[in-house]
Amino acid sequence: MPTATLTSKGQITVPKEVRSHLGVVPGDRLDFTIGTDGSVRVLSLSRPVRELIGLLRRPGRKTVSLEAIDDSILGAVAEEDARIRRER
Repeated sequence: MPTATLTSKGQITVPKEVRSHLGVVPGDRLDFTIGTDGSVRVLSLSRPVRELIGLLRRPGRKTVSLEAIDDSILGAVAEEDARIRRER
């Protein structure tokens, strides 16, 4: 079982085995939850991009292609560009 030592500043180094299991890298944030039984649960707040697939899916709503999204963004940028040019 991995262990760590607490420094006088209240810091620990998360053991490599635990970092690998959580999939965390330097700069990632961790969340600590204290259970009613006194246990502490550590969760990574960073999520791999693959976990985001389907996050915004709404049942009954048609899927939008990447091309349609790109076209929408280009249209919005063109409108904003035109607005800025008119204001000059």
